[in-house]
Amino acid sequence: MKNNDFAHCLNRFFTVYLPGRRNASTNTIAAYRDTFSQLLIFFVSTYSIKPEKLRFSDFSSEIVQEFLAWIATERHCGPSTQNQRLAAIRSFFRYAQIEQPEQLFLGQSILAVESRKAPTPAINYLTHATTKLLLEQPNPNIETERRDLALLLLLYDSAARVQELCDLTGRNIRLAFPPVVRVTGKGQKSRDIPLSQQTATILKSYLRNNKLDRPEMLDAPLFANRQGSKLTRGGVSYILRKYANRANVASPNTLPEHISPHCLRHSKAMHLLESGVNLIYIRDFLGHEDITTTQIYARANPEAKRAAIAKVYSCMDVPEVPDWNADYDLMRFLKGLT
Repeated sequence: MKNNDFAHCLNRFFTVYLPGRRNASTNTIAAYRDTFSQLLIFFVSTYSIKPEKLRFSDFSSEIVQEFLAWIATERHCGPSTQNQRLAAIRSFFRYAQIEQPEQLFLGQSILAVESRKAPTPAINYLTHATTKLLLEQPNPNIETERRDLALLLLLYDSAARVQELCDLTGRNIRLAFPPVVRVTGKGQKSRDIPLSQQTATILKSYLRNNKLDRPEMLDAPLFANRQGSKLTRGGVSYILRKYANRANVASPNTLPEHISPHCLRHSKAMHLLESGVNLIYIRDFLGHEDITTTQIYARANPEAKRAAIAKVYSCMDVPEVPDWNADYDLMRFLKGLT
């Protein structure tokens, strides 16, 4: 075994495996990088092992659990963040088992480390009325606000992740019937999302007014800042908060104080569910790999539960429950029991 076995393996994990074989997004690679940066700091501060001296032999399942406890105490990371760090470490050791079979037992022991139990987070979403109020705030007579109207309407209607929205170009929009937007999500997987006719009309006007419908502009950012660069996630969040604050002035305390672009994604999913759309279709609409991820909306939506229960009972011929107090023969029988 080489002295630099861990460093060599970690280098190939980040430079070859994640971007090449896994086709991981830049955000995923950055999150994994942060995990191992914290892990190196942990070894230095706790065991005085410098990064260049770190070996596979320094790892164990107990060490990984110590690291999770350390980031909880020193970095104030909650269970969800701890589980994200653990997922990155597990991914590396799965890779290491293949690249260096002698690490098979070590990898298995680390893969067996249990995830932290995290409380199920509440899903923040807007009602139909609140969503309508938000989308009414941009003034279509102001140029910059016409862009913001198209952005918010598309963000809600497509239920796109904020980075998926930021990466859009004119080439990704098809306004001929039926209108569709093609977004590229996690793992560089693309999906086509149908758009409402209202959204298509607003987008058509926006593209024409900004000359984004011209052939030479098809690869330009769909939503750009003043410098002409594509909007960042922070820029989209700023725009959303701007109109949420304006909506709360028009109707105090209607929208959440802290609102994120993901809230509109949740809202669209909930509205689809309330409209009776099958979870399988909602899964594909949102780009989830597993239906269990989509089921959180069914569990979190009391209106959908009540509607489902009411629908079941409306189809059942339920007999009336007898009034036992009025059945004197039965009452005499029960009182006679000893």
